[in-house]
Amino acid sequence: MIINSSAIVIHSIRYSEADLIVSLFTKTSGLRSYLLKGVLKSKRGKIRASLFQPLTLLEVQAAHKDKGSLERIKEARIKNVYTTLHTDYIKSALVFFISEVLKNSIHEEEANTSLFEYLETALLWLDTHDTIGNFHITFLTKLTQYLGFYPDVSQLELPYFNMQEGVFQTASSNVYCVDGDQVAQFKLFLGTNFEDSMNIGLSKDVRAKILAMLLVYFELHLHGFKKPKSLSVLQEIFN
Repeated sequence: MIINSSAIVIHSIRYSEADLIVSLFTKTSGLRSYLLKGVLKSKRGKIRASLFQPLTLLEVQAAHKDKGSLERIKEARIKNVYTTLHTDYIKSALVFFISEVLKNSIHEEEANTSLFEYLETALLWLDTHDTIGNFHITFLTKLTQYLGFYPDVSQLELPYFNMQEGVFQTASSNVYCVDGDQVAQFKLFLGTNFEDSMNIGLSKDVRAKILAMLLVYFELHLHGFKKPKSLSVLQEIFN
């Protein structure tokens, strides 16, 4: 079956001397893996290796066999040209962090249009804004909504956040209950947009604690989720 779809580059790895295996989150078919033969040595082909940098937004035409094997890309082109995402060192660190998070979070080979549109909107926002200190906190918080474990905000006024259950409560009931400044500040990100969330004042310490809390939250609710290896680089930049 031939499909035409928008796609987001999640991950790519070298395979043999000249080939790439790339993972794309497509708007029409979910997460798919493709074998690009000879792309690392080809200088005149329609498909170039430079198209597959992390989180690049593409338009692709692909042949899908839907048998769980590597699929084939027939044509690919840039859908939106980023102006800063791969050149600004802070944004580049965020790109690698986010791509790792998505690699560990998205596994379904089926369409999820709302998730795709959220990711596309978030990436274009990041590319076109300069005040981005809270972007990763907002991004992860909103991502839980599309992955199915957004916190229950019906008792938002309560002091403890139970990460295991995704609820706010009066007292601690397990080792995954947290309170304090990071929870009080985390609540401000629930229900806000990217623009407004950049105005939330966070100390370096509280920002780091919220990020650590969110990654534990992801680990608890996504089977096989691992903390991104790029986390240390991101923490160094934002600290």
